[in-house]
Amino acid sequence: AKTITGSVTGGTKQTQEMLDFCASHKIYPEIELIPIQYSNEALERLINRDVKYRFVIDIGNSLK
Repeated sequence: AKTITGSVTGGTKQTQEMLDFCASHKIYPEIELIPIQYSNEALERLINRDVKYRFVIDIGNSLK
């Protein structure tokens, strides 16, 4: 059995080109930075569809 797979997001080269383009044009993702202690509340917000941006857990500052 043989399979053919692909990705709609492109390969490593295309991803790097996109990241380089974004960096050179100061295009940044819109995120909500949260401490790890807020992860349960963040999960509840996901369940309730009360999320506008992607959650990013700030591990470095959360463990100080």
